[in-house]
Amino acid sequence: MAFLADALSRVKPSATIAVSQKARELKSQGRDVIGLGAGEPDFDTPENVKKAAIEAIDRGETKYTPVSGIQPLREAIAEKFKRENNLDYDWKQTIVATGGKQVLFNAMMATLNAGDEVVIPSPYWVSYPEMVSICGGTPVAAETSIENGFKLTAEALEKAISPKTKWLIMNSPSNPSGAAYSAEELKALAEVLLAHPNVWVLTDDMYEHLTYGDFKFHTIAEVEPKLYERTLTMNGVSKAYAMTGWRIGYAAGPIELIKAMDMIQGQQTSGACSIAQWAAVEALNGPQEFVARNKAIFQGRRDLVVSMLNQAKGINCPIPEGAFYVYPSCAELIGKTAPSGKTINTDEDFVSELLEAEGVAVVHGSAFGLGPNFRISYATSEALLEEACSRIQRFTASLK
Repeated sequence: MAFLADALSRVKPSATIAVSQKARELKSQGRDVIGLGAGEPDFDTPENVKKAAIEAIDRGETKYTPVSGIQPLREAIAEKFKRENNLDYDWKQTIVATGGKQVLFNAMMATLNAGDEVVIPSPYWVSYPEMVSICGGTPVAAETSIENGFKLTAEALEKAISPKTKWLIMNSPSNPSGAAYSAEELKALAEVLLAHPNVWVLTDDMYEHLTYGDFKFHTIAEVEPKLYERTLTMNGVSKAYAMTGWRIGYAAGPIELIKAMDMIQGQQTSGACSIAQWAAVEALNGPQEFVARNKAIFQGRRDLVVSMLNQAKGINCPIPEGAFYVYPSCAELIGKTAPSGKTINTDEDFVSELLEAEGVAVVHGSAFGLGPNFRISYATSEALLEEACSRIQRFTASLK
């Protein structure tokens, strides 16, 4: 009898975490490495949020909390959804978890049975299909393309849905592509979903506040209220508020689903960190000016990276609507020979040779379900981004 669970054979390690770890290891060996693999803002958590955490400690808010979160935070979440997304939720329809990952995992664990399918547009965040597999479901990739801006079309969604489909996972703006769906694009997808009443929607809106130019963010239950009763709307404080290490994700949805997720979490981790929850109350209820300020900085970085990558030989980099990633194609470089003498047969070969030759760590697109591409996170300084892109230009020019 095997000791380890069969489920482990269905799961791959996180490619994004692996790239960040590889970059750290090379740096520790004295290599000059620029790591562009991590999806983490380089800004510090706002001072008012840190102060709220300190005040919570001073008040003695250091005990266990209710499994689904403290009531002030759940009320703040309900108010945020009303204020920013035109969604009416009672605070009892909300849940707080230890990061967005736990929200996703709990939702899948609470609903999936063996054979249930979950449609996931590709490219996708690396953890989506793995979570589905761990929970006994079957991930079904619905492929997008660079030509349609890496966005799921109504036709592709219809084709991916089967009698076994239980969920569609949406992520807008997207990790890894930065693609974001307009109200019209969401409405077209909603029309398909209305014809399939057994399919629920999990919408991951973690990058909601990071959209650029004139783009206006919308979420699917806002665009199509008829989907309200079968939509789990997920968000968190990690990206917009630079609170990745605080580990607070949250969601709102039908009360039956929230109760089921509460039961799963109650036997898993119980409530999230009490201090982090009080900090999140301040993040949602407090001043929001820094969000726009940080967004403007990210937009400048995006424009720099897109411009420089499109000047690199053989690279095609679309302009993303949001998040802090670009997802350029390296298709024209497949078959070329690197300075090491190795032939670049895949996008994984491309990023491996780039790291070896120029010390730039990025993530290969195949890890996100669609290649030959690679993902760059521009959540770092303009100086480092400019240097990294110059190295990429030099590397692509060296390929024969």
